[in-house]
Amino acid sequence: MIIKVQFYDEVDECLLRFAVIIARSGDQWVFCKHRERDTYEIPGGHREPGEKIEDTARRELYEETGATCYTLRPVCVYSVLRSAPEQAGISENEESFGMLYYAQIEAFEPELHSEIEKILLTEELPRRWTYPEIQPELLEEARRRGIL
Repeated sequence: MIIKVQFYDEVDECLLRFAVIIARSGDQWVFCKHRERDTYEIPGGHREPGEKIEDTARRELYEETGATCYTLRPVCVYSVLRSAPEQAGISENEESFGMLYYAQIEAFEPELHSEIEKILLTEELPRRWTYPEIQPELLEEARRRGIL
């Protein structure tokens, strides 16, 4: 499967299915480790029905990091296009859109209350990404736009 990440300044909000939040606390990156994985990821997740995309970002940031005090700002819209070779007469081309945010976290709850096992505060980027074809691209775009 081929994955291509693209960036946009905006799209119709009804197309946004995900919110992903590049997070820092002081001079450290904030990453999450899901209980069922041995990799790290940028906080984020699916938008709930009827939810505004910024509310998705705030909910996911809290659920996955325990952030209680932070500033949040939009970076850009991203899309992920997954292409697979035609198999059994069916071709798979699906582009899904999300909103990329940046958060500077000032305070965390002492415990996590979700599927996240732990958060990682680090000055270095992780070596083992949950989504290695996507997450580094998001960080690079935030750098390119002068956010990081």
